[in-house]
Amino acid sequence: MAGQAQFQLRAYCHLDRIQPQFAAFVGKIASGAPPVEGESTLYVEMVPGIWVYRIVDRVLKAVAVQPSAQMVEREFGMLAVHAFSQANVLQAGEVVLEALDLSIEDRLAPRIVSEHIITNIHPSQAQVLNRDNGGTMIEGGQTLLVMECEPAAYINLAANEAEKAAQVSLNHLSSVGVFGRIWMSGSESEIMAARNAAVKAISSVTGRPAA
Repeated sequence: MAGQAQFQLRAYCHLDRIQPQFAAFVGKIASGAPPVEGESTLYVEMVPGIWVYRIVDRVLKAVAVQPSAQMVEREFGMLAVHAFSQANVLQAGEVVLEALDLSIEDRLAPRIVSEHIITNIHPSQAQVLNRDNGGTMIEGGQTLLVMECEPAAYINLAANEAEKAAQVSLNHLSSVGVFGRIWMSGSESEIMAARNAAVKAISSVTGRPAA
């Protein structure tokens, strides 16, 4: 496909083993085959977005993985594939990179755009948040973590690694668009552990700086 379009690799985000709450949340919102706990998954965000359909077709014809998402949000396209075989998921990533004629280091390095930790959240605010809450309900008195990152797909890595590190509840996850966003709630100490794990995960991803 090289030469047919000027591709940009915004995100190449691999999750080695997805956690229970993350899997449940993604399973609820998945437009394709829902993943389950323990699978490996790959998120790719690219420009031009419309090419995502052809890339998914190429991947599924080459590797035994399942698609959980393929969508175009304004100018960005995003795809997600998963399988219990991590080797198959990584092979799917190689097919994507070959199709785009890019390397993994051509991806954008993610950055955290904002983060907020709200302790002892007021019950009334918890109720307002719960109206837009797709995961576990937030209770008054808990500590709430709100985090945004760019590109959006990397918020999946932040959420999954945070869940590995701490006993917290995943309340909200949005990974499409300009910014990715999570809400997590729990005790103050567990939220701090989750926050630190999320920051470490985002900081560990290499790539080119955003323009």
